[in-house]
Amino acid sequence: MITVSDKAKEKVEKLMRDAELDATYRLRASVAGGGCSGLSYKLDFDNEVKPMDQEFEDKGVRVVVDMKSFLYLAGTELDFSDGLNGKGFYFDNPNASRTCGCGESFSV
Repeated sequence: MITVSDKAKEKVEKLMRDAELDATYRLRASVAGGGCSGLSYKLDFDNEVKPMDQEFEDKGVRVVVDMKSFLYLAGTELDFSDGLNGKGFYFDNPNASRTCGCGESFSV
């Protein structure tokens, strides 16, 4: 399962309202090759669920993940920071053995 912090929930809902996305859209989390640690996180909104996708709901936020990415993201919490050290979404991923300084990439 992928969980969502209260701050991330607020930000996702605001982004969806600002983009005028309806209830058919979900937050799609995925992992792609790249970044300084080897793998990088991606977030987007998507209104299509593919047959092998894993779908979760936490705090009213629906998150969809392809099966390959789920192997890397299982147990992860999506959070949002708006502090002085950086602004944006970040992943608290228990599967990551190493992360880069900016938190946008990781390795297992």
